[in-house]
Formats: sequence, C-alpha cells, structure tokens
Amino acid sequence: MGLLSILRKLKSTPEQEVRLLLLGLDNAGKTTLLKQLASEDISHITPTQGFNIKSVQSQGFKLNVWDIGGQRRIRPYWRNYFENTDILIYVIDSADRKRFEETGQELAELLDEEKLSGVPVLIFANKQDLLTAAPASEIAEGLNLHTIRDRVWQIQSCSALSGEGVQNTCQRFCVSTKQPKDIYQDLNVTVGIVLSAQSHLLSMQI
Repeated sequence: MGLLSILRKLKSTPEQEVRLLLLGLDNAGKTTLLKQLASEDISHITPTQGFNIKSVQSQGFKLNVWDIGGQRRIRPYWRNYFENTDILIYVIDSADRKRFEETGQELAELLDEEKLSGVPVLIFANKQDLLTAAPASEIAEGLNLHTIRDRVWQIQSCSALSGEGVQNTCQRFCVSTKQPKDIYQDLNVTVGIVLSAQSHLLSMQI
C-alpha cells in the first residue's frame, strides 16, 4: 500500500466509538469531570446514586462514558460494568489525603480484575485548584503506579471545577491508545521502504 493510499485511508476512517468507564471514590469529582467533558453546566451537581451515561463527540471519537457512583455500598456493583471497557478513567480527590490508602486499594483491585486486564488507565489527580491538594507526582509515588507493567497508564493533574487538564488530556489519551493499528502498521512498513530506498541511493552515490 502506497503512502498516499494510507493517508487517504486515515482521512476516511469512520468515527470510532470508545467505551470509557469512570470510577473513583465518592466525592472525588467524577460527575463534575464528566460534565466538563460534555461541556455542560456544572453549577448543580448531586452525588451519583447509580450511574450516569453520556456520549461525547471528540476529534473523530464518540466517547460513551459510564460514570458509576463511588459510595462504599455501590462499589461491589462496579464489576457489572467492566465488560467491553476500552479505557478506565479513575478519579482521585487530591486534597483528601486521609483517603489515599482507600482509593489506592480500590484502584489496585480494579487493575487485578480479569475483565479489565490490559485496559489502559487514565488517572486524574483532581481538585488541584485547592491549596491542600497533593501533586500528581506525590500521588503516583504513594500508589506505586510505577510498578504497573501490564497496560498503558497516565496520571494527570486536573481541576474538574475549572476544566483545566480534563478535555485535552482525555482526547490525547484516546488518540494514543485507540488509533487503528492496521493502518499504522502499513504506514510503518511504507516509511521503512522509503527510508531503505533513500539509504540505498545514498550508498550508490558514495
């Protein structure tokens, strides 16, 4: 396949649907973050007692986001929503240091779930607008995120209240983890052939 054909194929690639599962402890800011993704009014937020579902259009992607309540009594039901998850988004209240151990345990259990095996995880260190918020680097170290080896992961500082660090990060993460692999394999092969030909011509000139 020629390079021009690949570029045409990229341009004509239909909109991809991505299923995002949005989890975290209660009061972490999940619903506010979801409303920011959907560019909705955040002036009236109530705790999620069950779940919210929203579809968000974003740079060639249709993001189907499932926001599940984080209260302790609801968490056992999280596993009912694991099936067909493309990306796990986990939200942490960066200012609630007393619950870091609890949120770390919940995240570790999620990463051990068979149905979420290998699923990329985007961790939002939320509420960075508060003076008491721990930086994302401190949270990453405390939760031993550097030991994750079985999937793509990222931790991002954000403020769901102001929207800072939310939409752009989510868009980039989707692009980096959900591009059509066959197209880019063809592109890599084509680029490799071009570079090889250039190298051969250069050696002939020498």
